[in-house]
Formats: sequence, structure tokens, C-alpha cells
Amino acid sequence: MSHTSLNAESLVFLADILDAGNLSAAARRLKMTRANVSYHLNRLEQSLGQQLVRRTTRRTEPTEVGLRLYEHGCRIRTELAIAQDSVRELGQQLRGRLRLSIPSGFGQAVMGPWLLDFKRQYPGIVLDVTFENHLPDLLRDETDISVRVMSNPPQNLVARSLGPVRHVACAAQSYIAQHGLPASLEDLPKSPVITSGVADRQLRLSAYRDQRRQEVLLEPTLMSENFQFLRQAVLAGMGVGIVPDYLIQDDLALGTVQTALDDWQLSIFGTEMFMLYMPNRYHTRSTSTLIDYILTRAQARMAPK
Repeated sequence: MSHTSLNAESLVFLADILDAGNLSAAARRLKMTRANVSYHLNRLEQSLGQQLVRRTTRRTEPTEVGLRLYEHGCRIRTELAIAQDSVRELGQQLRGRLRLSIPSGFGQAVMGPWLLDFKRQYPGIVLDVTFENHLPDLLRDETDISVRVMSNPPQNLVARSLGPVRHVACAAQSYIAQHGLPASLEDLPKSPVITSGVADRQLRLSAYRDQRRQEVLLEPTLMSENFQFLRQAVLAGMGVGIVPDYLIQDDLALGTVQTALDDWQLSIFGTEMFMLYMPNRYHTRSTSTLIDYILTRAQARMAPK
């Protein structure tokens, strides 16, 4: 690769470096050594007689000239992606690799079947699906789409609502027979609580009713990020679950589990599910098709039965 003069390749190279955030991340993305990335960047700056990138120990930031060239590089990269997409479309069948990050509970209980149906419809698309609950760095991890529960999505990402998330307090009939259900929010701290992992010993539960918000501090006795395990614990009568309603809807229908405090709206991490993606990344036809597909399935799920 030669970056001794300004050309399309060197502009895309510059855009990739600045998008990555630092030289080490750029090296990983470009599958080069850090020294090699630094060498080519120095050659490009020397050939132009201009500093394009300010390097600190943690980040790379564009100079004024670098920012102008970065914008050109982004446009060229987008045009190349469109051209590649057009070639793929000649074969008619959608192709490409899509990387998704989805929450473990919602992913297993709700989105998993959606993605399998999507894969059946578009067998040429490779789906790389990660089940995780922390918000990934979409650029660094090269994630196309992330789905997360939150109240306020990050300003730097496009956020499309997939609908409200409702947590419920619930217990198995075997637990209720022995201990009963909590009759008020104040009863919850006295109950053995089962819920998803929290950062410290205490869980701050928000409860909403009639424009009023109340907070309850809980110390769960069983926690996990594996929501199927939480469901098993609730069914085994181990305590009162504070879990999303979609996790136990089948058990509610069967009557094996019962909810409490139904006049309160309960929230742990947020009250809405969002699909997140980068605002300035070119979306191939495959990515756009998946985004539209997920939105359609989410709307159908929210529609009154």
C-alpha cells in the first residue's frame, strides 16, 4: 500500500484511522501493525506538508485539514460500498455479513425466533449474533445493529424504538402458597428477590403510578444475566422475580406464575427497547432489510391482539 500522495486509497485510509479512534484500534481494523499504520500516516502527512492527525496517548483527532480530507474519505468509502452492493444485487439474492448485539433475555425469548425467520428468508446473509447486556462500541466492535433497554439512548447513535419494556413482580404458586405475594412496594425488600445482574449489592427499582415515581432499594438474593436461569429460579419457588413480562408470559397463561403490584409500572434499566446503529455508516441493502424487518416484527408484537 502506498500513501505517498493524495489518492482515493489514502483518503479512505485516513478516514479509517480517525473512525477507529486511535492507532492501535486502526491497526486491528486494517489488519496491519501499529508501526505500519503510523509509518503510512507519516508518509501521507510528509507528502502533503501538513499535519492531518493530532496524536495523544489515548485518541487521534483530526486537524482542520485532516477533517476536510476525512469527509472526502468517508464519501469515497460510501461510494465504494454502494458500488460493491450494486454488484452483489446483480445476483439478486441478498448477501453479506451482519453483526448484531442483542440483550440476552429479550434476545432469547423474543428476537431469536425473528432472526431465525429472517435467516430462512435470506439464506445468503451471514448473521453473527452476540447475546450481551452491556452497550458495545459499535465502531470499535464493527457491530451493525445493537438492541438495548434504556431510558435515554446515546445522542451519537440512531435510536429506533422497538416498544416499551415492562418489568413485573412475580412468583410461582409454590412460593405463594408458603409466603404469599408482596402486597405493597414496601414489602419487596422483605422478600427474596430474583433479578438480572446489578453492579453492586443494591438494586434501585423505579416504580411509576399516576404520574408519581417511587424508588425502592432491594438486595437480590439471586442474580444472573442469563434470563432463562432467572425464569427457572422463579418457577422453582426460590423467591419473587423482578423480570421483564415477556420472560414469563407463557407461565402466566398456564397459571403456574402470578404477578403482584400490577398497578405499578416497574423499571430497572429503562422503560423502552431501542435498536441502535451508527448515523453515518452506509447501510448495505442487507442491513437496511434487517432494520426494516426488526421494526416490522416489533410493531406487530406491540399491536393489540
